[in-house]
Amino acid sequence: MKTNRAVRTPGGLSVRLDVRALTVVVLLLLAALTASVVLIGTGDFPISAGDVLRTLVGEGDPGQEFIVTELRLPRVLVGLLVGASLGLGGALFQSVSRNPLGSPDVLGLGQGATAGALTMIVLFSGSANQVALGALAGGLVTGFAIYALAWKRGVHGYRLVLVGIGVSAIVTAVNGYLLTKSDIVDAARAVVWMTGSLDGRDWDQVWPLLALCAVLVPLVLANSRGLRMMEMGDDVSYALGVRVERVRLLLMLAAVLLTASATAAAGPVSFVALTAPQLARRLTRSPGPNLAASLCMGAALLVTADWASQRAFGAEQLPVGVVTGVLGGVYLLWLLVTERKAGRI
Repeated sequence: MKTNRAVRTPGGLSVRLDVRALTVVVLLLLAALTASVVLIGTGDFPISAGDVLRTLVGEGDPGQEFIVTELRLPRVLVGLLVGASLGLGGALFQSVSRNPLGSPDVLGLGQGATAGALTMIVLFSGSANQVALGALAGGLVTGFAIYALAWKRGVHGYRLVLVGIGVSAIVTAVNGYLLTKSDIVDAARAVVWMTGSLDGRDWDQVWPLLALCAVLVPLVLANSRGLRMMEMGDDVSYALGVRVERVRLLLMLAAVLLTASATAAAGPVSFVALTAPQLARRLTRSPGPNLAASLCMGAALLVTADWASQRAFGAEQLPVGVVTGVLGGVYLLWLLVTERKAGRI
C-alpha cells in the first residue's frame, strides 16, 4: 500500500502527501480533543460528555456554563496549548541537533525559565504575571547563551547538546542557590511552581499563549521544508538553496519562545518535549521532523496526563508535572538503552 501520494492543484502545483502521517495527525488531534472533553467533565461535579459539548456550543444550563467555561475550560486549553508548544519545540530542537536527546529538558531551557521565575519569586516577591514574565525572560536568555556558546562556524548537533547540558548544570546550581536564600513562604511557593501544574489556570494564561502559538506555529510550518533539507547536512542544504544559518536561527528562536512561554504558563512540565516527537515519529514512520504530529502528540499527552493526575490516584491529586516526570523518566531510560544497543551513544 502506498503511503505517499502526489496531489496536483488546479494551478499546477504538485504536493507530496504522506497518507500515513496525515492519518496519524488526524487521530492524535481527535484523541486530544476527546481527552479534553472527558477532562472538562471530570471533577467534584461530573458532567457527561454530551452535556459538555452542548455547553460549549451555548446550550447548557447556567450552572454548567459556569463550571465549564469559567472553571474547567481555561485549564484544559492551557494544557492543550502547553503540550502543543512543548511537542513542537522539542521536535525543532531534536531536528536541528539531529539528536533524539536534543530536547529543552536536556538542553536546560526549562531550568533557565525556572531561574527567571525563581528570581521574581525570591528576590522581588513578584505576582503571578511577573513570575510568568520572569520565566519567559529566563528561557530566552538561556537559549541565547546556549546558541552563542555552541556557535563555531555554525551550530552543530552534538556541540549544541553538550553545551546545553553544561548550561543546564550551571543554571540548576543557580536555582538551588536562590532557593537557599528565600524565606519559607517564598520557598514553598517556588517549589510548587517548579513542580509544573495546571491548577488554577484561567483565561489570563490562555490568551497570551494562544496569540504566541497563532504566530509561531504557521511560521514554523512554513519553514518545515528547509528543516527537512537541513537533516541531510549543511552542505546538501546549501546546494539545495536553503539559507541554513538563517533558517536554523529562526527555528531555534521559535523553539525557545514556544518552550519558554509554555513554562511560563504551567511551570517546567518535564519530558513532554522529549517524548512527544519520538512517539510521533514512531507512529508516522517518517524520517522527517514530523512537526504537526509532534504538536498534536504533545497536546494529547499533556491533557491525558492531567486527567491521570486528577483521577488515577484516588483522592490524591498530583501536579501534572509529577505524572509526566515519572512517565518521561521511564521513556528516557528506554531510549538510552535503545540508542546504546544501536551503537549511537
